[in-house]
Amino acid sequence: MAITINIYYTGMNGNARRFAEEMVQSGIVHDIRSEAGNLRYEYFFPMEDKESVLLIDSWTDQQALDFHHASSMMEKIMRMREKYDLHMKVERYLSDNISDRETDKTFIRE
Repeated sequence: MAITINIYYTGMNGNARRFAEEMVQSGIVHDIRSEAGNLRYEYFFPMEDKESVLLIDSWTDQQALDFHHASSMMEKIMRMREKYDLHMKVERYLSDNISDRETDKTFIRE
C-alpha cells in the first residue's frame, strides 16, 4: 500500500516558490527521486495562493519513507526550509490500489 504525503509549504514574498526552485536546481529533488521506494516527488503551485507550494511525495511503503527520513537528505531539506522561513501543513494518504473501478471510469476521460 503506497503512502502519499501532501506538504503545503507557505512563506512570504515568494519564498515558497524560491524554495521549490532551489530544491530542483540544487539536485536535491533528483537525489530524492533516486532513493529506493520513491514513487513521486513533485511540486505544484496553487493558482489562488501565490505564497504556497504543494509537494506531492509518494513512497512504496513506510519502510522506504522511514529510510528517507533517516537519510542525510532530510538535513538538507530542513536547512532549506529554515533558509526560506517556511511553515507546513501535512496530509497523509494510503493508496487503496483500486484504480480500475467501473464506477470511477465513467468520470475519467483518457
